[in-house]
Amino acid sequence: MLKVINSTRGVTVGDKIEMADTSLKRLFGLLGRSGLDAGGGLWIKPSSGVHTVGMAFGIDVVGLDRNHKVIKLWRCLAPFRVTSISFRMQSVLELPCGTISHTQMELGDQLQISAISEDGEVLPHDISRGHNSLV
Repeated sequence: MLKVINSTRGVTVGDKIEMADTSLKRLFGLLGRSGLDAGGGLWIKPSSGVHTVGMAFGIDVVGLDRNHKVIKLWRCLAPFRVTSISFRMQSVLELPCGTISHTQMELGDQLQISAISEDGEVLPHDISRGHNSLV
């Protein structure tokens, strides 16, 4: 699991974020689920855009550059939609609808993404550099 903190605003974005870092995980993403719990989500890496085709619920989508700076925001993207593609975007966070507004996230905000243990402790690994073997 991952924990995502908005360092700019000092708020936790999610503490039950899953990672989609293989072709298979990126292909299926959130398909087949009925929704996302508060604090949940999916970090898709690499990704330059996403779709909600075949999904049963809308999601907030956050586009991140290679340094995890917010460069694109889509609020409550409805099912059967597609985001624009950006080659500056290196990864995408898919979150429950309302998370962007609730956390007051804005373009330019800096996010911190950390691996967490099963008991919620932040692990000393730098996810951004690909050290995700514990995740």
